[in-house]
Amino acid sequence: MVIDMYEFTEDCITGIEEIDREHEHLFQVINEAYGLLNTANKHIVMIRGLVKELKKYAEVHFEHEEAYMRKINDPELPRQIREHEAFTKKVNDIYTDNLDEEESKKMLEDLLIFLSNWLYRHILGSDIMIGKMGTVQTSSTSSNEQSFQFTQEYKTNIDFIDEEHKQLFQIIQNVYDVIHMEYVHDKFDRIVNVLNDLKDYTDKHFSDEEEYMERIRYKDIEVQRLAHRAFIEKLNQVDLESVDDNQEEYLEELINFLLEWLKNHILKMDKKIPPEK
Repeated sequence: MVIDMYEFTEDCITGIEEIDREHEHLFQVINEAYGLLNTANKHIVMIRGLVKELKKYAEVHFEHEEAYMRKINDPELPRQIREHEAFTKKVNDIYTDNLDEEESKKMLEDLLIFLSNWLYRHILGSDIMIGKMGTVQTSSTSSNEQSFQFTQEYKTNIDFIDEEHKQLFQIIQNVYDVIHMEYVHDKFDRIVNVLNDLKDYTDKHFSDEEEYMERIRYKDIEVQRLAHRAFIEKLNQVDLESVDDNQEEYLEELINFLLEWLKNHILKMDKKIPPEK
């Protein structure tokens, strides 16, 4: 589904000025193309112009983003590079020669659908995490343990959503507890169990949440779906062989991702969902 407008909302803001400015520019470029989709006749000209803009964006923006991540030694850089390469390949593989008007319009529609999915998924699943991985210290302190508490700050005032969010905080607490099992050398089985719990949680919670949003006809449901997919893809990308080789490092990265994604998603997205009247 193509979203009516690609809104650069608060939940898309990384807090890194240059990156946010370039993201906002891409939103504007896509909106202009989408606005002309059903009014212009020369779709072949439009798609060539959009592809040219996307190639420029990929070259300049990805370079800026990766340079910033190298500067701060962000552990998520390799994954970002893979996502950037996939986007660049997709754009470079678009050929517009010998297209008629109907074919060019269909290609433009397909490209906008791809962009709607990729843009929100990449920003909400990857870019908002830039500079935030490694921020949770895994020493046994009361302040860190409080990070896993479901506090008043996270309440949406929708009872079932709040209850299910509490479950996710508990799963994160379980990850923390596994990290601090000092006398357990091989934690692989426990890691797998935590991941399975997390996947079961996402299946149920995201389904419940989206069903509720459908029922109340929530206007931003499509953006929510894309954010949920971004989270699920993160879990599906877990390489269990790598986890087994680097258990402590992996658990620390996982707990950081879970906490930062959860805070961002609840505070900037879920709290906007209105209670049912």
